[in-house]
Amino acid sequence: MTENIELTHQQKRAFQPQKLSAPRDFTIPSVIKNSNSNMPLVLEIGAGKGKHALSFAAEHPDKHLIAIERTRNKFEAFTKQFEQRLPDNLTPIHADAIAWTVHALPPNCLTSIYLLYPNPEQHNLNQQWLNMPFFEFLLSRLQIGGTVILATNIDTYMDNAVEQASTVWALPNKRYKIAIESQRTHFEVKYLARRETCWELVMTKPQGYKTRFDDWCANNV
Repeated sequence: MTENIELTHQQKRAFQPQKLSAPRDFTIPSVIKNSNSNMPLVLEIGAGKGKHALSFAAEHPDKHLIAIERTRNKFEAFTKQFEQRLPDNLTPIHADAIAWTVHALPPNCLTSIYLLYPNPEQHNLNQQWLNMPFFEFLLSRLQIGGTVILATNIDTYMDNAVEQASTVWALPNKRYKIAIESQRTHFEVKYLARRETCWELVMTKPQGYKTRFDDWCANNV
């Protein structure tokens, strides 16, 4: 058993959650407020038009997914599909994911986090998820044994993510080639139809893992 894992990142610039304002019209979903709920809580950042979110909710009735999308037109398309099905274990959120996560989620509340085909930010590498100071805060919201699932069709993005996961974040991880028949998101369908290689990285938060935000909560959480 590993105890008190020290992050290389803790020697670098820290994320500053106290400087972020809550999103417009912000409310905390009842599934988070209800501390008596035993349903595992899952987060998807960048849900797009909701293809993965809706499928996940249907396939995992024992889990509750919070799916965040910032872009208005994608979120509206997501909402239309959601309203046709109204799964009670899915909560769509239209907001900036960083500000929303800071103000809505308490520490140690998530069992999984999905980052499926994020913007590769090839001209601003500091904005890739595992390069951002915010990633440490995100890990503080994840339970021990929980997973972060990242998917991309960009080889260099995946190569960097594997290196960062191992050397900076000290996360046990496995890299997989995504099966050609997979259809989790609209991007995944498009890329695989082009015969592009898509990759998935599964990172696990190990026993004894510590971040600088394990005890930090926004005033409204």
